[in-house]
Parts: sequence; C-alpha cells; structure tokens
Amino acid sequence: MILAEKFDEFFSERIPSDTARGQEIQERIIALMEKYEFSERDVFSTRLALEEGIINAIKHGNRMDLDKTVLIEWGITHEVVKVVIEDQGEGFRMEDVPDPTADENLERPCGRGIMLMRAFMDVIEYNSKGNVLTIEKRRGSE
Repeated sequence: MILAEKFDEFFSERIPSDTARGQEIQERIIALMEKYEFSERDVFSTRLALEEGIINAIKHGNRMDLDKTVLIEWGITHEVVKVVIEDQGEGFRMEDVPDPTADENLERPCGRGIMLMRAFMDVIEYNSKGNVLTIEKRRGSE
C-alpha cells in the first residue's frame, strides 16, 4: 500500500468496523497535519475526505460488521499527506455510482461523498475491486 520510506512519518492501523474508532484515526491524522503546519484549508479538505472515506469503508464496505476490519495507512511529509483506506467488503464499480448532480438523484444521498472528496483532494483513487481508497492532499493546493 503506502511505501513508508517516502514519508517523514508513517502509520498503519487496523480498526474494527466502528465509526468511533474511525473518528479516532481521523483526529490523529488531522493532529499530524496541524503539527506539520498545513493550512486550515488543507486540514478542512482532508478532514472532510477522511470522514467520507472512513465512514464509507465502515458502513458501505463492511456493512458495520464488527467482525470485519478497516486497514488505514497514512504518511506525511511537509508537502503531502496520503491516506489509504481498505475495507473487507465486496467493493463497488465507480460507474455504478449515480451522478449526485443529476436531477433524478438530487434527493438521494448516493455518490455525494465521492464527489466531495474529488472536489477537495488532489488524488482520489479506488482500486479495481473498489475496496481500497487512496486520497492525497498536497500543501497549499486548491
């Protein structure tokens, strides 16, 4: 997943499908970004993407099954933070996610999280199975 040697600090943790544990990891990553003095805008963007990515893995990927886990790896330098989130679910196909901006989907919650992550992060990629999300935020990027 993430190559540890590319980062000044690198962490890997496997958590149960528990949103509170996901929140804890999110706060650890945010605290690390603050330690590296990323801008408030960068921190806000990453917080939003982490919330969506981790919650999606727990709720949609693992279906809140406490016997399943989510592996979260993250690395940081003074220029970039990268997070990889892997659930044990069956995955999904990106082309099956409805366009949340289409008139017929405006009142459906599906796809909004992915759209937001794309808007706020520099990299958002899923593996071919759809159960591994990689997000990345570079310092000061729009």
